[in-house]
Amino acid sequence: MYDERLSAPAAMWLLPVGSGISFMLVFVIFGPIPGLLGLVIGGAAAAMLVSSYGSPRIRVVQGQLVAGDARIPVSALGTAEVLDKEAAFTWRTAKADARAFMLLRGYIPTAVRIPVTDPEDPTPYLYLSTRTPERLAQVLASAKAETVPAA
Repeated sequence: MYDERLSAPAAMWLLPVGSGISFMLVFVIFGPIPGLLGLVIGGAAAAMLVSSYGSPRIRVVQGQLVAGDARIPVSALGTAEVLDKEAAFTWRTAKADARAFMLLRGYIPTAVRIPVTDPEDPTPYLYLSTRTPERLAQVLASAKAETVPAA
């Protein structure tokens, strides 16, 4: 129904290049081969870090919201609130609750805030950074409507 990867922006991929060059400059004093190894290994290690930081996914499948490592049935969620840039900033700073689950990426300005309605769950809400908050809220509403049994 919905699948989004919170991939790192293109500018962030300049970090592995700079890291590789830095490692090369450190190891080039030992010779050209160690310098080349420093370039390759330093760049590859930094690329793995950037890739892992940008790897979380938000998915709505089979009546569940999967956000990063969290899985929660849509029946345990309230109505998603779409947050624009200013509201998202407020909810991740001044209004933030330490008990909330936050899948937060600073390079994504918009988000959704979804109240958790399950009384057994101590998490008050989910804060999810997303590039398409309206679509995610729409899909969650549709998924919740499908899971509610007809009376």
